Amino acid sequence: MALKTGSEDKKKVIIASVLGVVVLILVVWQVLPLLGGGATPAPLPPKIVQGPARTATPPGKTGEAHEAAMVSSSGSMAGLDPTLHPEWMAAAESLEYAGKGRNIFSMESAPVEIEKPKASVRPTEVAVAQGPPPPPPIDLKFFGYEAHSGGDRRAFLLHGDDVFIAAQGDVVDHRYKVVAIAPMSIQVEDIPFNNTQTLPLVQN
Repeated sequence: MALKTGSEDKKKVIIASVLGVVVLILVVWQVLPLLGGGATPAPLPPKIVQGPARTATPPGKTGEAHEAAMVSSSGSMAGLDPTLHPEWMAAAESLEYAGKGRNIFSMESAPVEIEKPKASVRPTEVAVAQGPPPPPPIDLKFFGYEAHSGGDRRAFLLHGDDVFIAAQGDVVDHRYKVVAIAPMSIQVEDIPFNNTQTLPLVQN
């Protein structure tokens, strides 16, 4: 019975050892990618070219142009051309900027002469002699008269919808005084304005 018990313990030890090795392999296989030891780098995304673009031809060169490809901002920077062109830089640095006006960066620069206008910008105002305003027209209509014995006449006057019968010297509407009555006209004085006007006979 003792030998049988010893052989069973050896089998259990062997099985436990094999299971331990398998577990260890699984743990190493799971942890190794996290440590970056065996992970393969992800492939770079392809460049997105939207079309060739031509830069300006530098001074001193004719018929040559540098073609550059437009790359997406998320793409790789490895496709860009880092080549420098010293001749282009020298041509840009040799440019001289000159102007005809005042140099705003110099305190000794002479002020710019501004041309004086040949004529006045504002039109010349013509002075108009202003006198007293003319008196308003008399708002009466003379549409007839009647004659009485002794040569007296009474005029028929219309003011809006009101009809007045007035003889020479009468005041109509507290404002107009009848000065003279003729067969075809009448003279009326506007008392507030001291203005006398002749009103013609209006036929109905």
